[in-house]
Amino acid sequence: MATHKSAIKRARQNEIRNLANKSNRTRVKNLIKQVRAAFNEKSEEKARAALAAAVPVIQKAAKQGAIHRKNASRKISRLTRQVNVIAG
Repeated sequence: MATHKSAIKRARQNEIRNLANKSNRTRVKNLIKQVRAAFNEKSEEKARAALAAAVPVIQKAAKQGAIHRKNASRKISRLTRQVNVIAG
């Protein structure tokens, strides 16, 4: 347990940031699941809509540091490729 004033504050900040990051990562995972579900249904319209909703959230999570920027780029790239496969 932290005993210094600055260490106590740091622990408090870490808890808040941990919750925010966890929330962002969960949101990203759920949006990715939606895109993949639409892909599995072979529904191009649903997949494109889900991808359009997922991309900005993934980019924002990377910008905020919840996920690594290259991880975000990889996720976006792979999802886009999947959606393009449906398109033809």
